[in-house]
Amino acid sequence: MRDGVFLYDRDSIQGLRWPDTEYGRCAQQYISAMFEHPAEHFIANVHTTVKVVVVDGLPVPITVNEAEYANSYVCSPYTHYVSYASEELALLNNRLLEGALSVLLGGMGLLLRTARFNRVVQVNNWLLSTNLYPPASPDQLLKVLDFLRAEYPGYTLLLRSLSKETSGALLEALDGYGCKWVPSRQIYLLQHPAGSKAKWLVKRDRGLINKHGYMVESPGQIMEEDIPRIVELYHLLYIHKYSKHNPQFTEAYIRLALEKRTLHIYGLRKNGRLDAVLGFYSREGMMTAPLFGYDTSLPQSLGLYRMLSAVLIDLAGSRGQLLHESSGVGQFKRNRGAVAATELSAVFDKGTSWLNRCSWSLLGWLLRRAGIPLIRKLKL
Repeated sequence: MRDGVFLYDRDSIQGLRWPDTEYGRCAQQYISAMFEHPAEHFIANVHTTVKVVVVDGLPVPITVNEAEYANSYVCSPYTHYVSYASEELALLNNRLLEGALSVLLGGMGLLLRTARFNRVVQVNNWLLSTNLYPPASPDQLLKVLDFLRAEYPGYTLLLRSLSKETSGALLEALDGYGCKWVPSRQIYLLQHPAGSKAKWLVKRDRGLINKHGYMVESPGQIMEEDIPRIVELYHLLYIHKYSKHNPQFTEAYIRLALEKRTLHIYGLRKNGRLDAVLGFYSREGMMTAPLFGYDTSLPQSLGLYRMLSAVLIDLAGSRGQLLHESSGVGQFKRNRGAVAATELSAVFDKGTSWLNRCSWSLLGWLLRRAGIPLIRKLKL
């Protein structure tokens, strides 16, 4: 314990008094499960040590890694910036540019491994594509960083899922603390569909549900026997179509979500068969859906992605929450009223090796000068 900050691990978690709040109850269900089983029990391609830091009574999960270069990007910055980026070069549709960037990424990969780039403690890491932040003040999160600097000397401290639009005050505090800023991806934020075109498109997408005879099912209607199908639908889209580096949810993860409501799972069912599924969670007036999938073997003209997106937009509207739509399918999201934003990672690397510090600085410079402008130009 230091200055009101406590650290709990698998052996001491029984002594943690969880806050009797919506956030506290959700955190207890989710984090406790991660202590009962290794992370890969829930997410097959995540190997990490999960712990929880409690600041002024508020629990915040952290993950601790040494190398694990094959990890999903939710725990491995190397995977995020090298492995995943290498896969996405094909989106450029420019063989000359792809070749040049492939050579650059290969060189960066060698440098980052030599620099022990994955020796990192991630703060507020829920092992998801988007880590929404708890009801903590910037000062409280800075206290967490103070604590972790002493507890894990020589490790890089990392906070993902930050943007000016969603976490402006925290960004200012972290900047004053001495963090580096490394762009991670372009995201899309939707308050509500604005403009006649966006509203018309969402209405049209919603109309496909009845047109094709689907029923929207809420969490209480999704059953235990649906779990294998949910895993299949997610993997069909996010693993097989997009990338093996996305978190590979297991049946145990979906079972936890259904039983403890760590995610709110909705589906589209027709003739008894589940063909599309989404799962979202929310924090502090914002929601995001890390679970999203549909049967990609069915004709694209059926519009399952459009139907599922309309369900998600309607859910955000009914809850009055800002919808964090993550990255990808940029033009589709723009057409329905979403606004693009640059997502950043805050990196505190003081106390690490000279080579590690240089690697983070070089990576940040390259992404600011070339990576993000290219993503904006291509509207990814």
